[in-house]
This record gives sequence, C-alpha cells and structure tokens, in this order.
Amino acid sequence: MENNMIQKTLMTNSNIDPELETQDDDLYEHHKFTADKGQQPLRVDKYLMNYIENATRNKIQKAAKDGNIFVNNVVVKSNYKVKPGDVVQVMFEHPPYEFLLTPEDIPLDIVFEDDSLLVVNKPAGMVVHPGHGNYSGTLINALVYHIENLPNNSSERPGLVHRIDKDTSGLLVIAKTEIAMTHLSKQFFKKTSSREYVALVWGNVEEDEGVIEGNIGRHPKNRLQNTVYLGDDEENGKPAVTHFKVLERLGYVTLVSCKLETGRTHQIRVHMKHIGHTLFNDERYGGDKILKGTTFTKYRQFVENCFKILPRQALHAKTLGFVHPVSKEWMSFDTPLPQDMVDCIEKWRNYSINQKDYLEG
Repeated sequence: MENNMIQKTLMTNSNIDPELETQDDDLYEHHKFTADKGQQPLRVDKYLMNYIENATRNKIQKAAKDGNIFVNNVVVKSNYKVKPGDVVQVMFEHPPYEFLLTPEDIPLDIVFEDDSLLVVNKPAGMVVHPGHGNYSGTLINALVYHIENLPNNSSERPGLVHRIDKDTSGLLVIAKTEIAMTHLSKQFFKKTSSREYVALVWGNVEEDEGVIEGNIGRHPKNRLQNTVYLGDDEENGKPAVTHFKVLERLGYVTLVSCKLETGRTHQIRVHMKHIGHTLFNDERYGGDKILKGTTFTKYRQFVENCFKILPRQALHAKTLGFVHPVSKEWMSFDTPLPQDMVDCIEKWRNYSINQKDYLEG
C-alpha cells in the first residue's frame, strides 16, 4: 500500500493555485523505513529510490528541499547518509488522499451544474477535503459519490479548483473534466476569477473602503495561525491583497465585503485581524472573545447569545465569477447569507438601534 503512493505524494506543480495551499496543522507520514543493521552509508535520496516504487530522484530531492524527509525525527537534506538503524520518513502536510476518499451519499446544495463543472453552496461546518480528524463527511467524499471520474488537481484532490475553510460557508466551483480543471485553475492562478466574501468583524471600521496588503505566512509561535509579515520579514510570507468595503456599521461590530486578489490560507481572517478588526467569533484568531464594547454584564450576555447563534467565524463566500471553460462566457453566481449570519447581524442591528436610543434618552 505504501509503495503505490509516491507517484501522488511527490507530484509537484509550479502553477499550483494559491487557493489550494495546504493548511492542515500537522505532518502526515506517507512512508517509513528502518535501515537494516547491515546498511552501508548511502545518500537518503538514493536510499528512498531503492524503496519507493515509481519515484524519481527529482521528486525525492524536491521533497528533501521542501523539508519533507526526516531521519530520526529530524529534517535532513538529500545528501544525508543513511546509517544502520536510522528511521527514514517521508512526511507531508496532507494525508494520503487515496486512503481517505470514500464515496459518501451526502446531500449537496448545487447552485449550477453542466457537463463541465458545478457550483456548490457549502454549508458552514463541512470540511472541503479529507484531513487530520476529518476523514469522512467532507465535500470531496460527497463529490466522488455524486460524480464519477472527477479529474484530480495538482494536489490530487478530485474536482477541487479552490477551497474555503471548514467554518466558512459559501460558493465553490468544481471541475468535472480535465479541460475544465486546467482552464479554471489557470483563472484562479492568474487572478482573473472574481470572489466576494461578506464578514462581520469586531470594531467600527472607520474607512468606508480600503486595501490591505501584507505577505501572509505561518505564525512563528502558533502553527495553527497565519500572520502578516512586513519589511525585512516579508520573505517569510507570500504576497496577499484584500479589498474591503463597509456594508453596515453596527456599533461594536461592522459588516464588510471583502474581495480577494490572492487566495492565501485564512487570508481575510488574517488581514482583518492585522488592521485591528478580527472576525466575529473567529476562535482561531481570538475573535471568540469580547474585543469591543462595554464591561456590563448585560452586554456580555448579549454577545454570548450572539456567539451561540453564530458558533463559527462570521464569514460567507457570497459571490463567485469566472469564464466558462467551454462556452467562454462570463458566469457569475450569488448566494444569500446563511441563516446563522442573518440572525446574528439582526441581533446586532437591534442592539445598535436600542443603544442609540438609550444614549439619546
């Protein structure tokens, strides 16, 4: 079983869509070998070539360069000499997908479908692809049940052109053919597709609209988070640009629209926190605390009730636009805010009105 995997796990693609950047929080073992007692010193890339079927030296060296080869739990370079008793592992930030893709009869909210693609409205709480702790119930499990022979993307994820976080709701386009996969992936890579998100954020966003620029990369102390790197540190992240526009000010929170130029992992969540407006109830980035407002018990209870109504980050992928891979026509889709966000926003709307009345009274 191990040996069948290398063709997939060591595949690379320089044009991989940034939307598909991995964001699993651990490394997953794809291969493990223990060197025999009689093992003569041998470069680790040559050693792995001997053990992994269909592997090429280029792919193995790429894995080493990317820090995916470990010996005795330490990252090694391709010229490391394997010695007797060494434990050699090939680790990636994604699990071995082909073990996880079990077709499951999960209902899908299909907004549009033809022979080339489908657009789905993903509910909050549904993971897009299998990963650590989420080996079933994902969007891909549903897709491989509903559609046969989905094409793989460069990360071996069937049909997936881009992704959104587990607790983000909204629109995704899925490729049903190789032509559609290539054409759509190119649009996302070249940033010619269009996406608008709606978010509820902490604080009063003073500017009516603006642009947030700042390279995004892993947080140096918390692997579960990404952060913005500026100045001399910007090489630790990848370029990211978010355009925001205020839709409605609701006192201690603001409803904003965000359009992405790039598709970095957690981009909106990271960029909005960077400018001091963490997403409402975004646990990973500290938005599940009362970041703005009063210290009154009544206010605290009000916010706790809002958290219960919307038990996730307040983010929805509302619109999606792209050129159809076959007809070459521009297609655009819009989906309403899910009920949990509608209810939460309405509570804040009422609170802000009553607050004004109270202050004026």
